[in-house]
Amino acid sequence: MKFAATRKLALIATVLAFVVIILGAYTRLADAGLGCPDWPGCYGHLLVPDTQEQIDASNALYQERALEKPKAWAEMVHRYFAGSLGLIIGAIAIMAWMQRRSKQHPVTLPTVLLILVCFQAALGMWTVTMKLNPSIVMLHLLGGFSTLALCFILSIRLSKAHQPFRIKKITVQELKPWAITGLIVLVLQIALGGWTSANYASQVCNGWGSLPVCQADWMSYFNLSEAFKMWGLEPNADGHFEFGVLTPENRMTIHAMHRIGAIITLAFIGWFAYRLKKDTNQLLVDLGSLMLIILTIQVLLGISNVVFGLPLVVAVAHNGVAALLLLTLVAVNFVFWAHKRR
Repeated sequence: MKFAATRKLALIATVLAFVVIILGAYTRLADAGLGCPDWPGCYGHLLVPDTQEQIDASNALYQERALEKPKAWAEMVHRYFAGSLGLIIGAIAIMAWMQRRSKQHPVTLPTVLLILVCFQAALGMWTVTMKLNPSIVMLHLLGGFSTLALCFILSIRLSKAHQPFRIKKITVQELKPWAITGLIVLVLQIALGGWTSANYASQVCNGWGSLPVCQADWMSYFNLSEAFKMWGLEPNADGHFEFGVLTPENRMTIHAMHRIGAIITLAFIGWFAYRLKKDTNQLLVDLGSLMLIILTIQVLLGISNVVFGLPLVVAVAHNGVAALLLLTLVAVNFVFWAHKRR
């Protein structure tokens, strides 16, 4: 087929983008974001230094941060996968421009993806060079989710099975605004989660007693202006932002806002998924059912993080399931935007 190669690459890019999100979450949550204090290599090497001679030279070069091989490998594996994703997206963009005369082959979307992944690479570099500045870390996370969503849309666009979806006009008019709203709500919640993680505020409200929002006196510490100060943050005495620089009170505000956002997200997306399940269109029914299942898993993972003190596996899964929930809402929005009226 004419677009078979591009179609396969788009599918590979979607899967790889999801893997990169998982690896990025693991790297961040395992405190390995500065496992390699330089970029794009690791202590001046393409591979993590292995021999004792290399390790001694690396420690001498970066005396402020001794080499920890597990953290360094976590960071470099993330970079290898992200670099591979960038190369694949670059290939997709080149192939799209080579076939730009075909009206069936999208050109704008692969071009936007290429620009985005280049910006993501810059954010990855700044994450290291700016020593885990929370604003850069959060933007890097949002860029990863955006890359996944666009790769997914491109895969659908190029799919052989993709046909204009036949949905009643009245259904589209009724549900399309709610689908867009649901997507915005989820993206804002993902951003809140990224800000929570980037500021190491995930464990300031733990245990059953902190549900549903935080500690009993959390409102007395509430300060949005300080907790969500995006720019102008000062690093700690060692010159980096690792392990956070905000006060415990500000972190409590961040965590409380993430919990409040989770309640709003659960209520709205839960209602929207239930409404999709009540539709007569089987595709919407299936998407609504899938959305409810993923949303339920995500809530259980969030509660598990609170009760069990943020286990690494559960916390990473929380990021992955958020990505899957995003894809279901992207799919619903795509259906409404690409529908064929009847």
